[in-house]
Amino acid sequence: MAERAGAVGLRQVVLVAVAVVGIVLGLAVATSLLPADAQRIVFRTPLLIAILVVGTALVLVRLVRRPPDR
Repeated sequence: MAERAGAVGLRQVVLVAVAVVGIVLGLAVATSLLPADAQRIVFRTPLLIAILVVGTALVLVRLVRRPPDR
């Protein structure tokens, strides 16, 4: 069966998954290197929730504004 031109393949999914895991691990290491006061801000405030909300909104806006496949 032939794939659609816009279909996402297994290779792309694996590359995105590896990139996301790498980013998360990098941020975990970066957070551990912060001073205790900065770590307290990261872990005890809604900072992470705000980052997730903004990131999700950006992804949704990008999907909505993407031109339709022809």
